[in-house]
Amino acid sequence: MLSSLIEKIAGELSREGIPYMILGGQAVLLFGEPRLTRDIDITLGAGPEALPRVQLVLERVGLEPLAPDPATFVAKTMVLPARDQATGLRVDLIFSNSSYEREALQRARVIKVGQTEVRFISPEDLIIHKLVAGRPRDLEDAKGLLIKNPGLDFIYLRSWLSRLDQALAMDLSQTLARLEKEIKSRRRDL
Repeated sequence: MLSSLIEKIAGELSREGIPYMILGGQAVLLFGEPRLTRDIDITLGAGPEALPRVQLVLERVGLEPLAPDPATFVAKTMVLPARDQATGLRVDLIFSNSSYEREALQRARVIKVGQTEVRFISPEDLIIHKLVAGRPRDLEDAKGLLIKNPGLDFIYLRSWLSRLDQALAMDLSQTLARLEKEIKSRRRDL
């Protein structure tokens, strides 16, 4: 059910020429620890000006916008929540055109889902997103991603965390160091 919806959305976004990447729980399922998730989060490499094209994609896929006035909602939140009319599954389309998101979109991994090539956020960028969100579930996801993905590009990861620390006045680099320490400690205890 989810994979067929992901296929349809990815195919239509590609057809419309809108850069995108799947992130959130669907990407965690791919690169991290299995967990229950019943929604799809998609970052778009476009700002609110792309809303008319995104609405065409929604129509062709059978997604219904949840905001009564999508243009106003997207202008305020940069997100367009929608629901699949056939399954009731929620899909959040996140409009973004920041320098970080543009780079993350370039680094997206192409994974075959059914018959469709689908762009998923890289494990490094997924960790960054999880650390920025900072909720306990997100930090557990980040820890699982660190464990399951040897060979991560830590230079890229630490570089962006350092920049985001300054831009967002957060301690993301320290959070990463703490998670790495917890993982090393857990491995020693085994």
